Parts: sequence; structure tokens; C-alpha cells
Amino acid sequence: MEDSGELAQRVEREIAASKATSPIPPGQSDSRLKPEPALVEAINQVFALFRLNYHNQYYAAFSEAEQLRQIKKLWLDSLKDIPPVQILQGAKLAIENSEYLPTLNRMHKCCEESLPALGLPAARTAYLEACNAGSPPEHKRWSHPAVYWAGRDSGWQQLATSAEAQSWPLFKSHYQSRCAAVLAGEETPPVPAPAKNRLSSTALEGEAALAQLQRLKNDNDLT
Repeated sequence: MEDSGELAQRVEREIAASKATSPIPPGQSDSRLKPEPALVEAINQVFALFRLNYHNQYYAAFSEAEQLRQIKKLWLDSLKDIPPVQILQGAKLAIENSEYLPTLNRMHKCCEESLPALGLPAARTAYLEACNAGSPPEHKRWSHPAVYWAGRDSGWQQLATSAEAQSWPLFKSHYQSRCAAVLAGEETPPVPAPAKNRLSSTALEGEAALAQLQRLKNDNDLT
């Protein structure tokens, strides 16, 4: 059995070989499609991992270089809205859970299911959490602030009253955007304090100020 160093070297060789069939070869550009370099690299790494883990299936499915190039372009376009780190985690999940080379549809599902490994609730779990937020939603203990903000972006009333056919795609789109920001290293704002608590705090501060003023009057025999 290979040790970790040998396995890493094999993966590096596979990635290098995979770059030979990159969707956009190094040094070239396509005015119709200019994907982020990190996304291109992620797709190359995914196919390198597939070649390493599904060797015979891989060569049977992608027997020609031009065919592989076109398939990579398809995957690149289809997965372009998913952060590279999530794509790689999705590929890892696909490899760990199936002996068969994943389809593009299965890859999308694996990317969605990979979010918990990256510290975020899966999209479907987040959706159900947001739909059951209650009122006001700030009172709820959220599994992650990104879920709250995606719910707010979608509209709490919309989530509470609309049919799932309308509310689920809406929430999913907003949640993907929030997750992409988190995975890109952006700081997610905390969930705001409940409005009732903020009003109560203001009222208590006012009462304390009045009490202090009254004490000053009493201490100085003022009416």
C-alpha cells in the first residue's frame, strides 16, 4: 500500500496530466468564457482524482482527449457558481460514497451535501430551519448566521406562506450566495439582537437615568 507521500505524488502527477486537457489551456483565453483560475484548477483536480480512483471507468468514459475537454467545459459551466473548495469537497464525498464515476447531476448533489464538512448546514437543512424560524426570527438559535441572512434575503413572509416550489429555489439561491461568501473567507455578520430586547434595554437605561436624577434632587433638597 502506498504511503501518504507516494499517494500525494501520484495525485500531483494526475493533476499535471489532467491540465493537458484543461477546459482552457494555459496561456490561452476564450472571449466567450473567462472562468476564474481557481475554478479551472478545481475542475482539473476533480478529474485527476476521478482518474486516480476510477481508473478503468474513467478511461472507458473519457477515451478521447477532445471528448474529455468538452466534458470539462460542461462541468466548468455547470459548477461555476459553486466555490472551488466546495467542489473539491463534493468530489471527495462522491469518491468516498460510491464505487462508480459520478454524473454531473450526482456531483451537484455531492457539493450540496458537502457543506457540513465545511462548517455549514446543508442547503435543505438550512431551508427547513429558516421556514420554521418563528417570529421574530432573531429569537431563534441559528445553526449558522448564514442561514438567518439567507432567510432574511428570501423574505420571512415568503418562506412562511409560499409554496415550496417557489420558496425553496429562492432560498437556495440566497443561501448559496451566503455560503460562497463564507467559503471565500468573508466574515458573516452576527444575527441581530431581538428588537424587543433592544427596546427593553433602552427603557431600562431611561429608568435608571430618571432614578439617578431623582436621587440627586433628594440629596440636594430639590423639588
